[in-house]
Amino acid sequence: MRDDVREQVDALVAAGRPAEARATARTALDTDGPDARLLLALARAHLAEDDDDHDDAAERVFREGLDTFPDDIGLLAEYAELCARTDALDRPGRHARGPVLLARLRELAPYSPELLRAEAAGSSVSTSTKDSVSVRRVQSFDAARAFADAPTPQAAADQAAQWAAAAPRDLRLAVLAETTAALAAPGRTWPRLLLSRGLECCFATGAVVAVLVVLRITGLLAVPFGVATGVGLLLGLPFLGLRRQLRAARERAADRMAAAVTEAVPDEEAGAEGDGFGPPELRPVPRVTRREYAFAGAGLALLLVVGAAAYASSLAYPRYDIVAHDTFRGLQGFDLREEFDPFAAIPDNEREESTVRVYVAEDAAPDAAAEYLVAVTTGDFHEMRESFVYDGVLPKEMEQVGIVHDTWRAEAGPHGAWMRCLRYTEVATSTLRAMCVWGDKGSIGMVLFTATDKNHDAVEDTARSVGAGFLQPVGD
Repeated sequence: MRDDVREQVDALVAAGRPAEARATARTALDTDGPDARLLLALARAHLAEDDDDHDDAAERVFREGLDTFPDDIGLLAEYAELCARTDALDRPGRHARGPVLLARLRELAPYSPELLRAEAAGSSVSTSTKDSVSVRRVQSFDAARAFADAPTPQAAADQAAQWAAAAPRDLRLAVLAETTAALAAPGRTWPRLLLSRGLECCFATGAVVAVLVVLRITGLLAVPFGVATGVGLLLGLPFLGLRRQLRAARERAADRMAAAVTEAVPDEEAGAEGDGFGPPELRPVPRVTRREYAFAGAGLALLLVVGAAAYASSLAYPRYDIVAHDTFRGLQGFDLREEFDPFAAIPDNEREESTVRVYVAEDAAPDAAAEYLVAVTTGDFHEMRESFVYDGVLPKEMEQVGIVHDTWRAEAGPHGAWMRCLRYTEVATSTLRAMCVWGDKGSIGMVLFTATDKNHDAVEDTARSVGAGFLQPVGD
């Protein structure tokens, strides 16, 4: 009877129900008296919580057991492991008891595996799964192997069901049975493919997103980053679906095993129900395979390529030569850089060349209003953004020269730059004028001109043509 209770407690812990395991063990101890193996099972049920308070409770159980069974190897060994894993600063008394327990264990069982395991316990490593393969990895490995070895998915599910029936208290077999049953259902071909070829599918998804990002940042294809992100999320949905199916299978397996434990079905009877097919010893799960290392390396290389392309693109900027016309559209030009420099705030190390010119009729009076004022600067403005043009490039003092009627974001400036325009009435001359500023990663410009009877489109066309006349892309 005690053996059945111990197996039930261990099975409840394995099923992720340590609270029920503790209640079952404590009830049996109170009813039938102390038992070394049952006390050890109760201590394990506390340690399964991976919590300081439960570690303290496990220590009390170990000491309770050793008071009655001072030479029990199991209690000595696992208590020594707990002490060895305890932080000396956090629980100095418990940590100090470790060497004493090990010394006693060496006297009683000098060559036992319990001693070797206790001696190998680290000073601060938890009893949780930090040093073990994750349950999802074990689940995926077992299911992928079962599908690969069976002629059909349903055959894999049937075989796993037989194994689980033969060992109803084996959580790993229960998880395998529930997983294969779920993924063998009709219409689950894609989840099975992700299970067996998840690395390839994940790498392909990353490659597609990377290609879209590289095309965007290099300008070869105008793919918004939001589209690349959306494609990645869309391609990632099957992976999320598989994770949900695997988690649901684990939950069903835990419930199934807990029910088997509650029913206390002997292993012999379970084996008979399985028509003589005993469960196999499942293969150990590798922490990392060579294949995973290879795909990790390929993924890292892909990430480096995308990162290098993004970095190079962020530093790149278009090169222009400034064409400073002495005459422009039949007008006489004059240099204004000494009197007016709208780009004075730009650091000198970013600017390469600048011009500020005003154009008036050749026979105009000295105080005649200018037909055009053009200011252009080129350089390394690779940090230029659309918001800078719409919110920051336009000099605030220029907005005070007249009565502004409207301002708007233009579709595009010279050579595709971002551009903002406004129309205003000049106070001094009562002339209706327009002003547009543009910017890209290689140039910033401004043009003021007379705009009588010009609508938005006409203003933008004039600004684009003037700007294009003063900027010559290098290499054209």
